Amino acid sequence: MNTHVAGAAAAMFLVGTLAAVSDVIAGYPVYGGQAVRYALAAVVLLAVARASGLGRVRLRPRHWGLLGALSLTGLVLFNICVIEATRAAGPALPGIVLGAVPLALALVGPVASGRRPSPRVVAAGLVVAAGATLAAGAGSGNLAGLLWSLGALACELCFSLLALPLLPLIGPLRVSAWSAALAAPFLLVIGLALDGRHLLRAPTAAEAAGLAYLAVVVTTVAFFLWYRSLPRLGADRAGLFAGMIPVGAISTAALLGIAVPSAADLAGAALVITGIVLGLRSPSPRPAPRATSLVPSEESTR
Repeated sequence: MNTHVAGAAAAMFLVGTLAAVSDVIAGYPVYGGQAVRYALAAVVLLAVARASGLGRVRLRPRHWGLLGALSLTGLVLFNICVIEATRAAGPALPGIVLGAVPLALALVGPVASGRRPSPRVVAAGLVVAAGATLAAGAGSGNLAGLLWSLGALACELCFSLLALPLLPLIGPLRVSAWSAALAAPFLLVIGLALDGRHLLRAPTAAEAAGLAYLAVVVTTVAFFLWYRSLPRLGADRAGLFAGMIPVGAISTAALLGIAVPSAADLAGAALVITGIVLGLRSPSPRPAPRATSLVPSEESTR
């Protein structure tokens, strides 16, 4: 199997597994916990970059602006929107809205790069979005929950689209590390404003394990795999794998005995896989754009 296809599928599947640890860290301060998660992930990623022999690079102000926008929207605001949507309407509504990510990237991704959307990929995105929605379940919602969920959808698009110009310049490892590093202080400031001195506390053993899982698996590994695959597959085809998020959640919940998948869950997972296969039958992706004038590509500096 193509390594980039496998990487994108694994990345989104791993993101879906975060549902398995949500109950474990439910009692920990939300924004402080997210700040710890991203700070730990940044430390791990920067250590890996150093061990890989990646040297220092100088970014122009516009590239730092892109990184800041990526971190603020794709990480910080995304988490805020999901948290507030869940508080307002429960987890089903944001899950359903985020099920439209494949379709949105199939439409917006090519347009952002000056191309027409592929009819096959758009059709596949519809199938994947339908499957993700079915797997997420149809819960009751309200206007506040819908607006927060739409905000999360927009931020999820930014997570991929804002990274595309940066990946040929600094590579997936640095994009993952620096976006996570920038997210931590953003979240600390928000947490200080909302939670004050209750922003951070010593976690229990179970909470520490949950935060470590989020940092190492859901952030460090999943981010790197996603950003390594994204420029090779293109935003439209890579976006199909966002449908793996509810599949990962269902599989993990079943494996840990948290919940038994329903017929709707299994049907939704089958639709997701069908849509992904349909989308990947489109013409082979173009090679990733070569680095221009800023720094060598990550592969050439190893």
